[in-house]
Amino acid sequence: MNIIEKLEWRYAVKKYDPAKKLTEAQLNNLITATRLSASAYGLQPYKILVIENPAVREKLRAASYNQSQVTDASQLIVFARVADLQEAHVDAYTQNIAATRNIDHSMLDDFAAVMKGTVKRLDAGSAAAWTAKQAYLALGFLLTAAAAEGIDASPMEGFDPAQYDEILGLKDKGLSAVVIAAVGFRAADDQMQHAKKVRKPLEEFVEVI
Repeated sequence: MNIIEKLEWRYAVKKYDPAKKLTEAQLNNLITATRLSASAYGLQPYKILVIENPAVREKLRAASYNQSQVTDASQLIVFARVADLQEAHVDAYTQNIAATRNIDHSMLDDFAAVMKGTVKRLDAGSAAAWTAKQAYLALGFLLTAAAAEGIDASPMEGFDPAQYDEILGLKDKGLSAVVIAAVGFRAADDQMQHAKKVRKPLEEFVEVI
């Protein structure tokens, strides 16, 4: 299948087969693809958590309106934004650039100044929205990579972020849950897999100017 056929194949699975698990290689591919996501400045002001512990997932299911995907999928991926974006995050990023590209850190001073200017201009609400948008970009990469690999995935916003933060101890890590995705393999009796995909007609969806 080409990429369009794979994206036609994918859907937000409602019922997973709990007996079917991703291989280590499959999971690593999804994580790597997500890590390679586009991000403003490349800053990546978020972290992903791969939840496998059954007891933890039972607690998260209760905080997710009892949705079975949380416990029955192979893994649950939690996207958590940086809760308090600071200039220190920019410093850590530019140090990583310098080390990765083997350049003097001073060469990044202008770039760092631009990023720090952005950080300073963001109030708490704007920073929360901006960092969440970056996490959603990564979610898109995860969903596309999963489809390309023949792996099912379900993006989910139906959960209580505050409860997730408490259960996973995210506040102590300077993080806050934004969106989640279950990954695994559809159950044979998930009827949604037979439903025709519904999207806007192309002529409504796109306008060329």
